Amino acid sequence: MSSPLSQPLAPPTTDSPQTTDIIVIGSGIGGLCCAALLAHYGKQVTVCESHTLLGGAAHGFERDGHRFDSGPSLYSGLSYSPSPNPLRQVLDIINEDLPWANYDTWGCRLPEGDFDTAVGADQFCDVLKKLRNDKAIAEWRNLQTVMKPLASAAVALPTAAVRFDWGALRTAGPFAPGLLKHAASTPQLAGPFSRIMDSVITDPFIRNWLNMLCFLLSGLPASGTSTAEVAFMFADWYRPGVQLDYPMGGSAALVAALVRGITKHGGQIKTGAHVSQIMIEAGQATGVQLRSGEVIKARSAVVSNASVWDTLKLVPAGELPAKFTQRKQATPLCDSFMHLHLGIDAAGLPADLACHYIVVNDWAPAAGGGITAPQNLVLISIPSVLDPSLAPAGKHTLHVYTPGNEPYEPWQNMSRNSAFYARQKQARSQVMWQALARVIPDIQTRTTLALVGTPLTHERYLRRYRGTYGPAIEAGKALFAGPKTPIKGLLCCGDSTFPGIGLPAVAASGMIAAHSLVPVQTHQQMLRSLSL
Repeated sequence: MSSPLSQPLAPPTTDSPQTTDIIVIGSGIGGLCCAALLAHYGKQVTVCESHTLLGGAAHGFERDGHRFDSGPSLYSGLSYSPSPNPLRQVLDIINEDLPWANYDTWGCRLPEGDFDTAVGADQFCDVLKKLRNDKAIAEWRNLQTVMKPLASAAVALPTAAVRFDWGALRTAGPFAPGLLKHAASTPQLAGPFSRIMDSVITDPFIRNWLNMLCFLLSGLPASGTSTAEVAFMFADWYRPGVQLDYPMGGSAALVAALVRGITKHGGQIKTGAHVSQIMIEAGQATGVQLRSGEVIKARSAVVSNASVWDTLKLVPAGELPAKFTQRKQATPLCDSFMHLHLGIDAAGLPADLACHYIVVNDWAPAAGGGITAPQNLVLISIPSVLDPSLAPAGKHTLHVYTPGNEPYEPWQNMSRNSAFYARQKQARSQVMWQALARVIPDIQTRTTLALVGTPLTHERYLRRYRGTYGPAIEAGKALFAGPKTPIKGLLCCGDSTFPGIGLPAVAASGMIAAHSLVPVQTHQQMLRSLSL
C-alpha cells in the first residue's frame, strides 16, 4: 500500500506563507499538551493534524448514536489535584477540567477463573486469599514494603519541573531535598522491574499478574518495563481510597479540554493538514510544507508529535547526521492493535456490569511469548455503564481491543479494499468476540453495530509506522530520548520520547518539550502557582 508520506511534494503555493511562533505536528495527547502549555505561556501556536478528528490515538468518533473511544480507556489520577499524573498537571496549568466518573472495580477473566477485583493493595490480597494462599499474601505485602520508597522516589520530582536544558537546575532545584531523601532508591528506578520482582515474588500467579500490568503500562513484560513506571503505578493505584477515573463524554471530552487550552489563547488547529515535509534552512527548522502545497513558517520551533520513524520521513535527506538517522530507524517497535467497536442491546444485562474487563487466554501459550503473545490478552471497555450519554437509550457502547499484541506481518502489503482483507478482519477479530462472550455470553445476538479496526487502520488514520503501539525500548538496555534533536529548533514529543508509552507518559513528553522552549523564569512562575 502506497503511503502518502512517500508521495512527491505538491508545489508550494504562491500566497505568502502563514507565520506562527511554534508548529506542532500531530494532535495526539502529547502534541496537544505541548501546544496548550505553549499557548498558555503566550506563544502563537499552530497544530497541524492529518486526520479530520483531533486526539491521535485518543480521538473519539460517533456512529449511529454511539460515541466511541479509539484508544485509551483506563484512566487514573485525573479527577483530583494535586496529582502525580502529568496529564492532570497540564490541565491544572492551563486551567481546564471536565467532569469525571469514579469507580474502583474491574473484571478479570483469567486462566484461574472469572472474578472482579478493585484497585488498592488490600483488595488484591482478597483476590490472593481466594485464588492462592497465605504465602502469596505475605509475598505481596513484602512487595508493597519494597515498592513504598520506590513509589515515593518516582513522584519526588514532578514532571512539571522537568526541562531538557541547563535551566532544569533552577526548575528542579526546589525539589532537591525530596530527591536527596530518596537518593538510595532513585538508581533502581531506571532498571527493569523484573529485578525487583525476582527478588521478592516467587508465587506464579502474582508474577503473571505483574507481567500483565507491566505489559499494559509499557507494551513490554517486567523484564523490559522500567521500575519507575511500576513505582508510579504503585503510588497511584495502591494508595488509600484510590479510585479510577473516566472522562464524562469519553476520550473526546478530554481532547476537547486540551483543545480549549489552545484556542482560548488564540492558538490555531488545522485538521486535514497533512505535513509532507519539515523545512530546514541553514541547519534550523523553519516551518512545514503540507501535502496541499501550503507552507507554514515557524519563528521559533517545530515540534513533532509523530513517531520516531514517521518524523524521520519528514526531514529532508541529509539534514540529520547519518548515524543518528540509522540509530533511530533501528529503534525496536511494539506490535499493533485489533479493535472491535460495538453497539449492543443492553436489555436484560446485569446491573453490576463493570466498565472494564481484562481477558487472558493463557499465561504461557504453547507458541511462546507469554503475556505478550499475539492475541493472548484482550481488553474490554463498556464506558456507557458510567456515562449513558455515550449510547442511545437502551444500548451500550463497547470498545474491545488487543493492546499492542497484534503483529503487523499478517497485514503487510494487503489492500484494504480486497475481499482477502475483509476475511482477514473477520478471522483475526474472533479472539475479541470470544473474550467478550466470557462477559456477555449472548453478545452475537445483541450486537446492532460492529466495526473492526486493524494495524492498517492505525497506519492509515493515525499515521503510525506499521501501526505500532510505539518503541519497544527495554529498561536497563536503552533509554528514551529527550525532546531535542540535532537540528536546531526541531523537537519531538509523544511515545517515542522520554518517558515513553502510555497516556501519562505522552502527556509528560509534551510538557517537557513545551518547558524546554520557554524561558526559565516563565517556567518557575508556573511552578510557584501549582501545589505540587
